[in-house]
Amino acid sequence: MPRGLFARSLLIIVAPLVLLQVIATWAFFDQHLSTVSRRLAQAVAGDIAVAIQLWNGAKDDADRQAALDQVGSALWMPLRFEPDAILSNEGNRRSSYVSRTMADAVREMVRRPAEIDDTNGERVHIAVQLPNGILHANVSRKRLFSASAYAFVLWMVGSSFILLTVAGLFMRNQIRPVQRLADAAERFGKGQGVGAFKPEGALEIRRASIEFLRMRERIQRQIHQRTEMLAGVSHDLRTPLTRLKLELAMLGASNDLEAAKADLVEMEGMLDAYLAFVRGEGGEESEEVDLVDLIQDLAAAYRRSGGEITLDLPESLRMVLRPMAIGRAITNLVGNAGKYARRSVVLSVQTQGGSALIHVDDDGPGIPEHQIEEVFRPFRRLSEARTLDGSASVGLGLTITRDLVRGHGGDVLLGKSPLGGLRATIRLPL
Repeated sequence: MPRGLFARSLLIIVAPLVLLQVIATWAFFDQHLSTVSRRLAQAVAGDIAVAIQLWNGAKDDADRQAALDQVGSALWMPLRFEPDAILSNEGNRRSSYVSRTMADAVREMVRRPAEIDDTNGERVHIAVQLPNGILHANVSRKRLFSASAYAFVLWMVGSSFILLTVAGLFMRNQIRPVQRLADAAERFGKGQGVGAFKPEGALEIRRASIEFLRMRERIQRQIHQRTEMLAGVSHDLRTPLTRLKLELAMLGASNDLEAAKADLVEMEGMLDAYLAFVRGEGGEESEEVDLVDLIQDLAAAYRRSGGEITLDLPESLRMVLRPMAIGRAITNLVGNAGKYARRSVVLSVQTQGGSALIHVDDDGPGIPEHQIEEVFRPFRRLSEARTLDGSASVGLGLTITRDLVRGHGGDVLLGKSPLGGLRATIRLPL
């Protein structure tokens, strides 16, 4: 069975039509053609039987020849008698439909041995064994076979082909709005702009397109509201935090004050992380960029900050994406790997099965397999050796990274690295 909607719809039209043609053709050939051909052959055999009767009733050879000439001229069937001749034992020269039908008719109407030879193009030769010789008859093939059978098949097949072509064109026009809807949904899932998408097609397809546009508006409105809400919360909390920092700075130095200042710094870092989490779904537009150039720029910035990184990249890989968002996701993974790598971080890119795979490998302690999904949960920090350092780390790094990548229709996967540590893989659809 075909998998595409157009092919399946066309098959629904073609299958009954072909089945109907097969049944109609079989019924025509089995009933009409065989009946017509049998009656035509019986008519010719009847003419030969009449000629034999006239031959037997004639008084002498002259009368016999006159009877044969008269019958042959009237029936457009030249007759000739070969005296003292005997039929061979070869039977019919060719076992065709015409010869078999004619042989059956001669046996039924004439009741004498006969040979049929239809190898001579437009004429069929019939030889009938008589007691004192052989009667030869040359019959036009048109008298034994109806050409309407071929005309019927040709007209049926030709008209069906024309109708199927017209139906295919109309069906393709009906499928095209479904393809446009699927393309729009795919672009939206990858975080790209849908553009001027207009509902078209049948009523059900228009309804699905309208619901898709409404869903897109609801999702965008929800993202915008969440971003604005957290931005407002952050702004409202920064003011009292700033006042507290000033008041603590004016009180002098003590152990308790230093602990309070550290708490304030941690709270400020948490607010920054909250904003970073929602800013990943912000309003950056997708554009076509060279992923290799983007990664090389990120690697250069990482080296300037004192980190070591090894690249294994193709010459070029152009993709449609949000460069700042993907750059931030890669930077998060590279920075996290750099904290635990004993030597350098290895970043490689490859394409596989219609996707671009960005691998970030390190030779650090890694993450236990049963805790891989745990690290993607918001505000989740592991207590093992892989725990993030720093007071401002609130467990949103990998959550933000996966959120950014999934906004492009991809995903982030964690697993065992060939270097012995952790492999973080960003999979993006091409």
